[in-house]
Amino acid sequence: MLAALPATHFELAEHRTATVQFNYHIAVDKMYYSVPYQYVRDKVDVRITDITIEVFKDHRRIASHKRLYGRAGQYSTVLEHMPPDHQKYLEWNGDRFHRWAETIGINTYKVVDGLLTSGRVEQQSYRACMGLLKLAERKSPQKLEAACAKALQYSNTITL
Repeated sequence: MLAALPATHFELAEHRTATVQFNYHIAVDKMYYSVPYQYVRDKVDVRITDITIEVFKDHRRIASHKRLYGRAGQYSTVLEHMPPDHQKYLEWNGDRFHRWAETIGINTYKVVDGLLTSGRVEQQSYRACMGLLKLAERKSPQKLEAACAKALQYSNTITL
């Protein structure tokens, strides 16, 4: 007369609604989880358990992540959720920015190093590093090096 027990244990779940941000992530308890970029600006339903974060659009699951704990502001990003033009930035890393800055000068290197070690997740500093180093192309490497030297005079630690 009794049916078999389910294969998985029952988990309490909380349900919320979230808006997909321009960076194709949703925020849940100060952590960020990616969803396919096609859903930017859409409202989605989120199922939150102690273990997983599931994201639904029109009752269809579009993303699932292991729930993050610890320091606020962590990101869980799935490569396939990124637009193709963003995926090319995965080849960038701190060493590459260090080498590029070193070709400009020691002061530029110090500023880039300060950006990369500013306490954030390193990958979140890449955009700032790229913007800074691109100034060498728009202006000149000498002007960028001089600007970085001046910036270093105002601060012993770079916190941008």
